[in-house]
Amino acid sequence: MKVTESHSLAGPCPLTSLVPSCSFQTSTISKDIDTAAKFIGAGAATVGVAGSGAGIGTVFGSLITGYARNPSLKQQPFTYAILGFALSEVKELFCLMLAFLILFSL
Repeated sequence: MKVTESHSLAGPCPLTSLVPSCSFQTSTISKDIDTAAKFIGAGAATVGVAGSGAGIGTVFGSLITGYARNPSLKQQPFTYAILGFALSEVKELFCLMLAFLILFSL
């Protein structure tokens, strides 16, 4: 008895069938859930903006306290305050960038 080899029941397999396909069939409910997850993730990413506002307020509040305690030092506390402001602002911008990446790239 002779055994024949066959790779598929329908006939020979074309070469294009070896390439993975990226077409997914999604329902409307699944798309709505994905959209809701994007909005929730972006909202969670923007929580850091409130922390940045509190950080900037703390930095300049401490600057005023430092001026009140020792008015002869003017330049050194101001330099540190600007550095603290910049670091706090960078955190805010990073949080906003992450939120926009979640919303528009996924």
